[in-house]
Amino acid sequence: MCMDTKIIANSIHLWYCNFDENLKNLPYYTTLLSEDEVARSLRFKFKKDRQSYVISRGVLRVLLGKYTHEKPEQLEFAYGKQGKPGLNSPIKFNISHSGNMAVFGFTINDEIGVDIEYIKPDVEVMHLAENFFSETEIAMLKSLPEAIQKRAFYRCWTRKEAFIKAEGSGLSFPLDQFSVSVDDDTVAKLLETKWNTNQKNNWALHSCVPKADYIAAVAVENSLSTHLKINKVLAHQFHQ
Repeated sequence: MCMDTKIIANSIHLWYCNFDENLKNLPYYTTLLSEDEVARSLRFKFKKDRQSYVISRGVLRVLLGKYTHEKPEQLEFAYGKQGKPGLNSPIKFNISHSGNMAVFGFTINDEIGVDIEYIKPDVEVMHLAENFFSETEIAMLKSLPEAIQKRAFYRCWTRKEAFIKAEGSGLSFPLDQFSVSVDDDTVAKLLETKWNTNQKNNWALHSCVPKADYIAAVAVENSLSTHLKINKVLAHQFHQ
């Protein structure tokens, strides 16, 4: 099966994968990793975490190899101040994983951030929101029926995380100084940026539901990036 990895300006490619479905390719993915990546994988205490890391990095390398027309095992990453990986290429990318899923985002030239979260059933979402979210977001969550507040919380959380990762400031970024929409699974918007009222107009946000009980978001520093293409990583595509 042909993989569509032709990407154009003002577009976003979002890929997602299920770790269990890709376990069969674990030996192949391991051969693609750098010495540093292999060493890092061995530092994980639990086998599942180690496997998830190897699959995530292996899939990332295969996809980047398709986009850049380079051999996956020969790709060399550079890392920013917050540990965000990049390449000497117009292709910009980001990766996130949670539970049994990973998501990968790609654009041309524009900074990008992605986040995926497993929707946990036992989280006190309003307590977390009141500690981390903006006043605008807290008010929006409180206005919703309690039965749907949890899902709205995760919409908000993934969009904020994606934005922070794209913006590049890391954990020091003030979460309560910007607001995102919370009321739809796929339609997303950066509502306000308090440090610069015009900056919200420079960003595109999107969300998707790759699997039941998961939600993902992508943020791109280009308000024209309105075309989002979502693909599932199929294990049989990645055989040697």
